[in-house]
Amino acid sequence: MAGNRGVVYVGPGKVEVQEIALPDLVDPRGRKIEHGVILKVVSTNICGSDQHMVRGRTTAPVGLVLGHEITGEVIEVGRDVETLKKGDLVSVPFNVACGRCQTCKEQNTGVCLSVNPSRAGGAYGYVDMGGWVGGQSEYVMVPYADFNLLKFPDRDQALAKMRDLTCLTDILPTGYHGAVTAGVGPGSTVYVAGAGPVGMAAAASARLLGAAVVIVGDVNPSRLAHARKVGFETVDVSLDATLGEQIAQILGTPEVDCAVDAVGFEARGHGHAGAQHEAPATVLNSLMEVTRAAGKIGIPGLYVTDDPGAKDTAAQKGALSIRFGLGWAKSHSFFTGQTPVMKYNRALMQAILWNRINIAEVVGVEVISLADAPRGYAEFDAGVPRKFVIDPHGMLGTARA
Repeated sequence: MAGNRGVVYVGPGKVEVQEIALPDLVDPRGRKIEHGVILKVVSTNICGSDQHMVRGRTTAPVGLVLGHEITGEVIEVGRDVETLKKGDLVSVPFNVACGRCQTCKEQNTGVCLSVNPSRAGGAYGYVDMGGWVGGQSEYVMVPYADFNLLKFPDRDQALAKMRDLTCLTDILPTGYHGAVTAGVGPGSTVYVAGAGPVGMAAAASARLLGAAVVIVGDVNPSRLAHARKVGFETVDVSLDATLGEQIAQILGTPEVDCAVDAVGFEARGHGHAGAQHEAPATVLNSLMEVTRAAGKIGIPGLYVTDDPGAKDTAAQKGALSIRFGLGWAKSHSFFTGQTPVMKYNRALMQAILWNRINIAEVVGVEVISLADAPRGYAEFDAGVPRKFVIDPHGMLGTARA
């Protein structure tokens, strides 16, 4: 490791690639740890959750090294690591988890009780998630390596499939979690709110789970066109026809069996006028309207406890005007929270390796260089139907210079 560069948040709407410290086997509180490894980053992805911070919609501090979607090669191993060795290629769940606390033992690794002094749950390169350094960089440290890391069984096979396997760190398990917790199964009719990468991952997951029909809704014409191209039904929620009316045109009924919120707290309103303005409760309320009685709603879309950029004081504290009475009257089940990636990533790895899911095509993976990360952020923020994958060392072969 001659040096290290990373993508750094430098203020609302702006990121820069800067020289950053080389990683060491030390936790954010300065304690030496021997259960970690140092990774040479093979791929690291730009996520919609990163964009929330870059837009200034969180309390993220200037200087934060971004990146929680990391795939890497082990180059240094702590003394206490037993199941990994130098040269292993591994997928890093975005959850930082100890493997020892009650929630980790229950597979709820998204809310580990040990890795973040301020609240349950830790993540790399994310505000209020424990101070773990992000992985949109050349090198990164991963703690509790034996527990956290998913080792790929064959190096050459993994490199050949890396555009798909890179999605195992977050968006594919997150989309799958949304579909599973919404109760998707063989023959289900499913509505997915949001045609961004997580929404498309949820749609692909619903198809993998045997859904009969998957409908994806958005206000972005290019993202809807991409969703249709890869085989999904679509609705344009910027039209004045209601969501239920548009679903009825496809299914013959205005309701679906299952629904997934892949949008989160920066949602826009529905209808021509509403789509021009932010309305953070719109998606949740619309899902209650179109999900049948006793149906389930999976909510992998991000919601925050503090949103300084919100338009009203209630939303700034995470308080939304949700029609909870409607959900109660229809006996809906809601499932929220960060995805416990380890619950799903091994099975999803097998689905990728055995060609059961073409996730790179579905989410529109585009490989770019580390130096090109600011362009990736700008284009992703503009709503292009792509998932930008950073290739810091040119190991994927097609990154732009």
